[in-house]
Amino acid sequence: MTSPISSERLDNLHAFWEAANYLSVGQIYLRGNPLLREPFKPEHIKPRLLGHFGTSPGLTLIYAHCNRLIQDTEANILLIVGPGHGGPATLACTFIEGCMTETYPDITLDITGMDKLMRQFSWPGGFPSHVSPPTPGSRRGIGVRARACLRSRV
Repeated sequence: MTSPISSERLDNLHAFWEAANYLSVGQIYLRGNPLLREPFKPEHIKPRLLGHFGTSPGLTLIYAHCNRLIQDTEANILLIVGPGHGGPATLACTFIEGCMTETYPDITLDITGMDKLMRQFSWPGGFPSHVSPPTPGSRRGIGVRARACLRSRV
């Protein structure tokens, strides 16, 4: 039997989940001002909104706990994300864990990288609204896109 999750670990998981959800929303809606440090203006909003936030909280929660499972058991895990519009969640998680920067060095782990991630989501020449070959760690399967870049960063 395993021991319960410590309060500190649970706080870290929750912080990961909240950050991933914020990045997911930002990818769908924002094309500037990623941390809302200046007064919000219409030009900060994308003219065409693609992606479904409704799927993101569940995917980011599963992703966070898969990372926890990897840390606890050193399991080899392949997270399957279906062919829907869950791209923002997966991209957000790969950004937080650093896998995004390994694949796309110009998307750095700072506000500049966050801005690029949000601008490039569902934009010509950027990332599609679903998990696809450009997603760090993805594998193209038979009718299914599979995520395999989980790390133990939580």
